[in-house]
Amino acid sequence: MIPRYARPDMVAVWSPETKFRIWFEIEAHACDALAELDVIPKDAAKTIWEKGGAATFDIERIDAIERETKHDVIAFLTHLSEIVGPDARFVHQGMTSSDVLDTCLNVQLTKASDILLADLDRLLDALKKRAFEHKDTITIGRSHGIHAEPTTFGVKLAQAYVEFQRCRDRLVAAREEIATCAISGAVGTFANIDPRVEEHIAEAMGLKAEPVSTQVIPRDRHAMYFATLAVIASSVERLATEIRHLQRTEVLEAEEFFSKGQKGSSAMPHKRNPVLTENLTGLARMVRSYAMPAMENVALWHERDISHSSVERYIGPDATITLDFALHRLTNVIENLLVYPERMQSNMDRLGGLVHSQRILLALTQVGVSREDAYRLVQRNAMKVWESYHVSGDAKVDFLEQLLADEEVRAALSEEEIRSRFDLGYHTKHADTIFKRVFG
Repeated sequence: MIPRYARPDMVAVWSPETKFRIWFEIEAHACDALAELDVIPKDAAKTIWEKGGAATFDIERIDAIERETKHDVIAFLTHLSEIVGPDARFVHQGMTSSDVLDTCLNVQLTKASDILLADLDRLLDALKKRAFEHKDTITIGRSHGIHAEPTTFGVKLAQAYVEFQRCRDRLVAAREEIATCAISGAVGTFANIDPRVEEHIAEAMGLKAEPVSTQVIPRDRHAMYFATLAVIASSVERLATEIRHLQRTEVLEAEEFFSKGQKGSSAMPHKRNPVLTENLTGLARMVRSYAMPAMENVALWHERDISHSSVERYIGPDATITLDFALHRLTNVIENLLVYPERMQSNMDRLGGLVHSQRILLALTQVGVSREDAYRLVQRNAMKVWESYHVSGDAKVDFLEQLLADEEVRAALSEEEIRSRFDLGYHTKHADTIFKRVFG
């Protein structure tokens, strides 16, 4: 975790204080269940909650014990016994370290999910607001980076909205899948602890009991979780890349907000760079990189090994903290995005009307011209405009005028029929239909 790309609420989920508090709650809930089953005294369970619940765990003390024992859970239990006293002998009855570690990890991932879901909600709100603001703002759609046909900037943002809605749905499913606990003891057989203890802890901590834990919770759950974060990060990058392209000097249809006093370059005072969206592209690469080791963690030896442990100590905090920061940053970019409708229109006009080529093609076929001949007639006129464009950056030949002067085209279409195909509104007439599908 790098502090530069971290926000306090998500960092707190992964702090040692939070981890040890969750460990304690797992152990204390287990003691409650064991007391109800008359395995340990009820007074002991009460004492454990009272003394442990009021305690502030000494991180340095736990670390010092671990340096000697070389075992993190034992170090914590030893420190807990120092706080609780003799009744601490009833803690961890029939449990194994993985019961604590795996259940805690899933609690943390669940808490992280809730923060990420709130992040997505804020992003969705921002996208919806800006989409409606620009529902009728006409801009050029591009394929292969080349002008294709008109769309609206609102439709672009509506597409991003529905993509992130899918991301949210996936994260809800991933949260549900990861929210399991395992309190099944060595090799997962419940030989030394009643399954009802696991059921009690699951209910108390908002989890589900893992059907078969084999001492560890199966890591296919975690692989799916981190893969979901990777997909969300990819959607972040897709939108960030779109904004980066739109901010290029030659395009400049939209731009990251540039605050007073902000500097774009140490060398060139004129620069206004898309640094936020470039940063998001890099952060997305990092979040995606954590999906692969999560998948490699699935294949553990027999009922348990710890080859997954070191990986998860990295990727649990790093993936969730980084994605939290990225979603927050992207929301700010969208909320403050500078949009230039006049530039969008100007860019579209630079190609001299070529964006209407398909309408002329279709008109010709509808009056009896073969598709092959229609394509030939439209393309030969379009290429004259295109070739005049790439010389100076503005079309010196007008597509409409070329068509009106073409005898073969005029033999098939009247001037009125040709001119009627140059209506921009034709391309955006279903924007309301798209918005109804997306927003209801």
